[in-house]
Amino acid sequence: MTKRLQVLLDDAELKELQRFARERRMTVAEFVRQTLRAARTEATIPDLAERLAAVKRAYEHEFPIDDIEVVLDEIERGYLGDRPR
Repeated sequence: MTKRLQVLLDDAELKELQRFARERRMTVAEFVRQTLRAARTEATIPDLAERLAAVKRAYEHEFPIDDIEVVLDEIERGYLGDRPR
């Protein structure tokens, strides 16, 4: 189901939107829809500083690590319990 959204713009803003849409060979409505979708997507992606901070926080933790074969064997034993393979 679609809904109508009314947005009031002054003349200069509307002319600018019309020009942007015309340059892209689309209607103003489609240009606005695509722009809103892009803005919504951008708003949900953390900025670079936030992502780097998260990586730095994760790097500060110490995790048990061993040779990959040992780790995989421990994972398999965890899946299988004490049952022989």
